[in-house]
Amino acid sequence: MNGIDKITSRIETDARAEAEAILREGEASAARIRKEYEDQAAAQSSAAEAAGRQAAEDQYERLVSAARMDGKKLLLETKQQCLDEAFAAARQRLLDLDDEAYADLLSRVAAKAAKTGREEIILNDRDRRRVGDKVVAKANALLAQANAPELPRELKSSKAGSLLNKVVAAGSAILQGTALLTLSQETREMDGGLILREGNVEINCAFETQLRLLRGSMAAEVAGILFPQ
Repeated sequence: MNGIDKITSRIETDARAEAEAILREGEASAARIRKEYEDQAAAQSSAAEAAGRQAAEDQYERLVSAARMDGKKLLLETKQQCLDEAFAAARQRLLDLDDEAYADLLSRVAAKAAKTGREEIILNDRDRRRVGDKVVAKANALLAQANAPELPRELKSSKAGSLLNKVVAAGSAILQGTALLTLSQETREMDGGLILREGNVEINCAFETQLRLLRGSMAAEVAGILFPQ
């Protein structure tokens, strides 16, 4: 082999070695890059999985919270409905009383609510016709008795004493200017109950009004009975 051939062979050998070195370096770089991408992809996949799991847990908590809120709302609505029905039933029981019991009830209401004993009693048209006179008479009797002087026990226990007690009560009422309730010619639109009026002053004892006020003050007590803890 002459000198040119030797040089040519040496160049080919060096070139082949350099090419192989470059190839090895390229493969190593490619492997390194591939590993980096694989690690990055794995990290992203893990992060996405964790984020998805957290999102699912958050959604579950939101659903549970919403269910609890809906449950509380439904329970409250049910309790309110039960209270409505309880007070409606109480109102209906008052309206269903027989005439005598109804007159007794209205007379007690009138006697208790009266301020001067000289008020007019206003009823609805139906009640005025069926029990109006009884209510006035009974209410005045209650007022007269409440303001009458006490008789000795031995007198009150006898029949004569009972009559005397009534006479004394009536006389006392006349002297004091009380127990002078009258039945108004006017009637009002109301389910039941009464209104007391003297001049421009009215006391509303209609059932719907009184039950509404009672509901405001007794709702918690009634709820405690209906829904014991």
